Amino acid sequence: MHIVALGWIFVVVLMSLAEATAPNGTVLGAVFTLLLYGVLPVSIIVYVMNTPHRRRARQRRDAEDAALAAKAPDDEGQL
Repeated sequence: MHIVALGWIFVVVLMSLAEATAPNGTVLGAVFTLLLYGVLPVSIIVYVMNTPHRRRARQRRDAEDAALAAKAPDDEGQL
């Protein structure tokens, strides 16, 4: 999945370069091309595609917290 995102960023960088060096192009247009065609969509897609990983990490962290709470000493300091 990351290689597709990297490939898309490469394409968008080339589009931005073409925009900046075109006779009617501007650097501002190239920056907006880079941001609106590249950075914003790729960041959204990577965030959505990493949702299962974040969910598993949260569940693992909750399970570890529950295990630590079960081992916590009682009021007298005994295990």
